[in-house]
Parts: sequence; structure tokens; C-alpha cells
Amino acid sequence: MSQDALFGGSAEEPAEDFFHAGSHAPLAARMRPRTLDEVVGQDHLLGPGRPLRRLVEGSGEASVILYGPPGTGKTTIASLVSSATDRNFVGLSALNSGVKEVREVITKARRDLIHGERTVLFIDEVHRFSKTQQDALLGAVENRTVLLVAATTENPSFSVVAPLLSRSLLLQLKPLDEAAVREVLTRALTDERGLAGRVRADSDALDQLVLLAGGDARRALTYLEAAAEAAAEEGDEGASISTETVRDNVNRAVVRYDRDGDQHYDVISAFIKSIRGSDVDAALHYLARMLEAGEDPRFIARRLIIHSSEDIGMADPTALQTAVAAAQAVALIGMPEARLTLAQATIHLATAPKSPAVINAISAAQADVREGRIGHVPAHLRDGHYEGAKRLGNAVGYRFPHDDPRGVVEQQYIPDDLTDAVYYRPTEHGAEKRIAGYLGRLRQMVRGKK
Repeated sequence: MSQDALFGGSAEEPAEDFFHAGSHAPLAARMRPRTLDEVVGQDHLLGPGRPLRRLVEGSGEASVILYGPPGTGKTTIASLVSSATDRNFVGLSALNSGVKEVREVITKARRDLIHGERTVLFIDEVHRFSKTQQDALLGAVENRTVLLVAATTENPSFSVVAPLLSRSLLLQLKPLDEAAVREVLTRALTDERGLAGRVRADSDALDQLVLLAGGDARRALTYLEAAAEAAAEEGDEGASISTETVRDNVNRAVVRYDRDGDQHYDVISAFIKSIRGSDVDAALHYLARMLEAGEDPRFIARRLIIHSSEDIGMADPTALQTAVAAAQAVALIGMPEARLTLAQATIHLATAPKSPAVINAISAAQADVREGRIGHVPAHLRDGHYEGAKRLGNAVGYRFPHDDPRGVVEQQYIPDDLTDAVYYRPTEHGAEKRIAGYLGRLRQMVRGKK
């Protein structure tokens, strides 16, 4: 791989190959902010003195992982970092780079550092890097051979290895609010890089575009471009976008499905939300769109497994069994027959009673742990299978529940600091109604108090 293919530019020529958007590029690419003043909606990260502002201005030293939904500015911020003075910039995409390319970048960065030249390494879609590929970055990030700026749309807690997380600042970008999206659209209508005043938009049409965007600037600009093309075809010079134009033409953008782009996330999001909302027909529609677009059926199956616990859980414990069985069946039989298995699982989950109690329970427990409410494991619960354990008080006084005919004994299991903690709160939906009926009594029996 040549150096030119790896390195997008330097302080003098900031990453032209990686971020260049020519006159024929999509509107969203042409309108990418060129300065911090043009970035909207991320004031919590770009305020004075904030780590991300220091990084963009060229004085920050900490590597960062930018986490947020599509269209919130992750790549934009990386492009601004590429313009920071006195730093070389390297842009890699996890879609087409591997360990070899990463090591080449680090080797060159190490040589440049000897001459006082710092290197910023931007990795787009870092969640697509394998554990081995991410591990290859650790030494260079820890020693500050490179300053890493990584972008991901997936939760880094699951998609980025823990050692890399611990060596970087995790900065979460938020979906844009309506005012920010409207500002993006208004700028695109008048800016020379955008529509340059050739097309106007009614206020109501802008409101509609803002609503359709769902906090995603890229999506908003894509829809605006589709509506503007239609308005220009239908009208003379100075054509205007109306709500009818938006309604009649944005569908041209909506129906597209890009497995590696925004539509990938939009359609899977709509699929899951339709299941959560118990609209079985909508869920089947989005399933069909993904299948027709060639989406990996294993990806769909994984999302069904996650959803079965996240939004159904103990309200219908068989939902998880169905989802796991569907994933196994997909692996065994493949497409096109696997569409039947995925459809069956989708119908089961969409029509099942819903409960967020499982995700609420583990989230509340993790929140306590993150806030330091941990405490010591009670002595009678500790491991006693080694010499000297009893001398330390470990496993002494433990009561075996099966010695009681009820199978339950009064005994403290949770640390002292959390004796009043209640994480799992079953709903009255489905099978959880039965659990809710006895869980209170069970807790009283175990804890010995009401």
C-alpha cells in the first residue's frame, strides 16, 4: 500500500483525499462544516476549554472516541482536526484497512515524531475493526505516538476493546435538535457550496424536512436535495419547495437502502421500533426491505435476539428462545429459505407482550456500580474452597437454601451498601404479571423485612 493511499494530507494540505467533496458530490458532503463556527448541535463538546475544542484547535493531547448516531458530526470534527496546525493527518476507514495499514501508519508516525512532527490518526467506523486490529493501536495511543480520533455509531462499551477505551476520552455526540437541523437546511439553501439561492423553501416545507430528519443533518440534506431537484424540474428560475414537493419526492430518498450508510441504520431502527410498538405489519415491511436489499440475515437475527431481551424480556421468556433458534436456523439454512424463519421470529416478537423491565434492571444495577456503590461481598458468600478460608471468615455461616423445604432462606446476598436496592420491577404484562404477584413476598422472605 502506497504512502499516498494511506495519508490524506498534512497541516499544509489537510486530508484532501479523505474529506474532499467535489462539485458533483452529494449536498451533504459539499456542506460539511469547514470551521468550528459552522458546527451545530454539539455545544456540550465544543464549548470553550472542552477537550474536543482543544483537539480541533490543535492543542489537545488526549485521544478521543466519538460516539453518536449518523449525521451528528463525527466525520466533520475529524475533518476539522485534519486542519489543525503542525500535525500530520492520516485517515483510515475500518471498511478497507487492516493491521498492516495500521502498523504502517504507526511506523511512519514514530519516525516523524523524532523530527517533532505529531500525527493525528482518524479511524472511521472503528467498531468494524477486529480485536486484533484495535489491539495494534494500543501502544501508539498510550505512548502518544499518534493522537487517535476514532468514530463509531455503535456503543463503544460493546464494540471497542476495554484497553483502548481506557486510553481515550469517550465523547458522545447528540442527535441534532430541531433548531440545529433547520440551521443546516437554511445554510444549504443559500451557501455557494449548496443550492446557492437557486431554490427557495417554504417555512412549512422546512418544518417538514426538520421533522423527517430525526436529528440527522446528513439525512436532512439528502431529503432537501431530493426535493430541490424536483422543484427545479417543475418550476422556472427561483423555484420553491413546498410541503407537497417534500411529500411527493422525499420518498425517493427514503426508499433507498445502503447497507454501509444511513439507510442501514434507519431501516433497522424502524424495524425494531415497529416490533417494540407491536405493529407486526410494519415490522414485516421493514424486514422485507432489508431482505430485498441484500442485508446480512445474521445481522437481522442478532437484532432480534437483542430485542427479545430489551423490549420483551420476562413478559414472554419464549421470545428469546425463538430469536436464538431463528439465528441458529439462519446459520444452518441460509437464504432465501431463512426469510421464513426471520419472518416467524418477527411475528412472534411483534405480537408478544412487551416489558422494559430487564434492560431497566441491569441499567440500574450498572449505574450503581459506576457511581461506586459496590461494597464488599458478604463474608458468608465468599469462596471457601481453599486452605485458610475459614480462618479469614470466608464462607462461614452460609445457609444452604435447599435445606429449607421452601427452597428459600433469610440471608443477606447483596453488599451492605445496597441492602435497600431494588432493580428488577416487573410489569403487569404477559408472564411478568405472575412474577410481580410473588416477587414482593420472595424479597421479604430473603431479606427478612417488608
